[in-house]
Amino acid sequence: MTRTAGSSGTKTLAAIREAGLQLIYKDGFEAMSLRQLAAKVGLQPGSLYNHIATKQDLLFDLIHNHMVTLLERVNAELEGIDDPLTALSVFTAFHLTYHIERKREVFIGSAELRSLEPKNRKRIVGLRRAYEDLLCDILEKGAAKKQFKIGDARVSTYAILAMLTGICTWYDPKGRIDRKALIDVHTRLVLQGVMK
Repeated sequence: MTRTAGSSGTKTLAAIREAGLQLIYKDGFEAMSLRQLAAKVGLQPGSLYNHIATKQDLLFDLIHNHMVTLLERVNAELEGIDDPLTALSVFTAFHLTYHIERKREVFIGSAELRSLEPKNRKRIVGLRRAYEDLLCDILEKGAAKKQFKIGDARVSTYAILAMLTGICTWYDPKGRIDRKALIDVHTRLVLQGVMK
């Protein structure tokens, strides 16, 4: 994303990103117009171009920032953990927490992948694969150490991620089960699914 030197840069760009998240999450990328975006931020439509080059650039920026943050944070959580069982528990708790707290980014990153231009889509798919590889590696190490019994690590990875990511569609912070209890339930299900 670009901006004009001397503009209110950082704050304006943050406001544009936040407004973009709100509008795309609510109505979808195709339905969002730059005129709507500018109005939500309190800018003239032409002023947006001091901060973003195109609508496509905004979408890529939002999804790319989400994926980079996801990878940075999960790597920080897993740093120094060698035991696959512990790593799987930590990965599960991290994934659930991140996806509960960043529901809009997760939704847009999945639902609007189709709206990315091919070169942008390829970069995001590469980042997604890197995230999947972290879980797959944990499962393979656990199987090698005879801690886990899995048939196919890649298929198991996709199944676990689908189950965990589903929390975005139904989690309610005012629901009858608190976040910690939900993480405990999911962790138990994941571990039971891979343990010998």
